[in-house]
Amino acid sequence: MSEFPRLSQKIANIAESATLKVDAKAKSLAAQGRPIISYAAGEPDFATPEHIVEAAAQALLDPRNYRYTPAAGLPELKEAIAFKTARDSGLEVPSSSVIVTNGGKQAVYQAFQTLLDPGDEVLVPTPYWTTYPEVIALAGGVQVDVFAGADQGYLVTVEQLEAARTEKTKVLLFVSPSNPTGAVYSPEQTRAIGEWADAHGLWVVSDEIYQNLVYGEVTATSIVAAVPALADRTILVNGVAKTYAMTGWRLGWMVGPADIIKGAANLQSHLSSNVNNVAQRAAIAALTGDQGPVEDMRRAFDIRRQTIVSELNKIPGMSTPTPEGAFYVYPDVTGLLNREWNGVTPTTSLELADLILDQADVAAVPGEAFGPSGYLRFSYALGDAQLREGAQRLQRLFR
Repeated sequence: MSEFPRLSQKIANIAESATLKVDAKAKSLAAQGRPIISYAAGEPDFATPEHIVEAAAQALLDPRNYRYTPAAGLPELKEAIAFKTARDSGLEVPSSSVIVTNGGKQAVYQAFQTLLDPGDEVLVPTPYWTTYPEVIALAGGVQVDVFAGADQGYLVTVEQLEAARTEKTKVLLFVSPSNPTGAVYSPEQTRAIGEWADAHGLWVVSDEIYQNLVYGEVTATSIVAAVPALADRTILVNGVAKTYAMTGWRLGWMVGPADIIKGAANLQSHLSSNVNNVAQRAAIAALTGDQGPVEDMRRAFDIRRQTIVSELNKIPGMSTPTPEGAFYVYPDVTGLLNREWNGVTPTTSLELADLILDQADVAAVPGEAFGPSGYLRFSYALGDAQLREGAQRLQRLFR
């Protein structure tokens, strides 16, 4: 009898989410009594706003929500998403151009499944979120990294993208604000990249999950607002998780041209069917209700952003650019490598992350999770006191 592998090669090749892995390790150590401060998870520490929770509570009492609903989403929610897309992304679409998904991750997954055939290349500005490589590979695509370091503010240029483009390039991934760096492309940079993509007939997958979390005078310009001609070759992915502190509610969406949305809807009809109706009703309240709590959270993140940049930049050998969006900082830590710290000499940011967890009880995600070594990602979506205490532990460790 022939012996078959227990796992398919496709599934065996998937890497565990590095951010969730580090966060799980931090929580395990905390459960053992260690005073761990974790900057690992990209999850707001705020409660979901009360009016959103109340809408969910009311939805539990409505028998309509106990049944199957359209796989692509409740009509009322799709209308609300279309309204938000017009307001924040500058793109007016009918609700038929919207699919509601189980979180932003499903939207990203379906976008690449819908666009890619085996061998198609995707230009991926690097550093990148850990999920992008896995979903591109699962769709048979080939990831082509385009790296921009701290010296460039983590922003790639048209010249870099053009140098990486080949006859097999089909898709550009565009993320602004960025996870893991917090970098935001200016309106001029966004327009230049969009015009370049349009000139070469490329598709764009634009992840806008952090578009409402920007600071100072910065705005997050949607690539379809900067270059309207791209609308017929762009998929926007988004969700309520970050802006509304709704990570556990699992509610995202994708917006795109009619043929793409139809294909993605067919996939979703077999993959998951409708998103749970209570979360959909809550998302309607989030998008159409009082936006005051969102602004309160954004202001709190802004204060934390300034605090963590100030504290980390007190550490010689750690260079922390000031992010303009999201809730992450991404310091260059090459100045801390190949030096001895309490008997340990880390040579990579992975080893450095292990060192600070072991010796300072601080969890951060190493740069290897997002591209090249030499960086650490710190989420500042945690309480103010912990934020400062964790940074001061690092100051003492690397004194």
